[in-house]
Amino acid sequence: MITEDEFKEISFEEFEQYRAANKEADFIVVDVRQEREYTAGHVPGAKLIPLNTLGNHLSELALDKDLFFYCHSGPRSEVAGIMAAESGRDPQKTYNITGGFRSYQGHSLEGFPRLQVFDYQESDDKLLYQAMELEKAAERFYETILSFAPDEKFTAPIEQLAKAEMAHARTIYSYWKQTVENPKPFEDLYGALKGNILENGQPLSEVTAALHANKKIAWTDVIEMALGIEIQAYDLYRTMADRREPGQAQNAFLSIAQMEKSHMKQVAQMLLDD
Repeated sequence: MITEDEFKEISFEEFEQYRAANKEADFIVVDVRQEREYTAGHVPGAKLIPLNTLGNHLSELALDKDLFFYCHSGPRSEVAGIMAAESGRDPQKTYNITGGFRSYQGHSLEGFPRLQVFDYQESDDKLLYQAMELEKAAERFYETILSFAPDEKFTAPIEQLAKAEMAHARTIYSYWKQTVENPKPFEDLYGALKGNILENGQPLSEVTAALHANKKIAWTDVIEMALGIEIQAYDLYRTMADRREPGQAQNAFLSIAQMEKSHMKQVAQMLLDD
């Protein structure tokens, strides 16, 4: 789970209370959406820094000020918080405004449920095997969204993300095979995996059905969905690492959590600015 070791979370209502009680010079509000979204409406006083450019601008944001991130519905600003933490910012002065601009406008949100995917009491071999199943589902998800890409320039990045999920599974396999006798070769094992449940606990079939049922879905919405899945994957693996004793399984989950952070940045790069 995202913890205060990285950043704090705050609702828009709480942010407005903070804003009323503090001087404007004491904090910075950053909108990490795209320019077209910002132009259509934004929080008064917010500075626009699209997520896919944030890495180049974090050093420009004063370290002595409280920093608040928000996006459309939440996933991008969570990634921004993680990026800020990686840059060395004080987690006690870094905030993700939950719910995003939709919450600010008063809309109710129907986000992905954060479900318990793993049974924490299972043995390491079963947990690692299930983790490979989740990676297979993530690969299938990226293959699914290929048809929603508005431009061919996104084809290669999505295909790379799909291949990276298999690479994640291969990394997990390297730990898993040490926990069982006579392990199958990776290719045979991975080919037999069903990959029906995503890392956020939702059936892939439901996500795919929802995508195809929405005839007006925008690419930004698809990418936010992908970001949401990657964030929850990161949360999941971090939580699993925290709940395991030091050893092969913990190392595996920490390794995959680190890779999921890299995935977030790759996904964010596919946000259009038109």
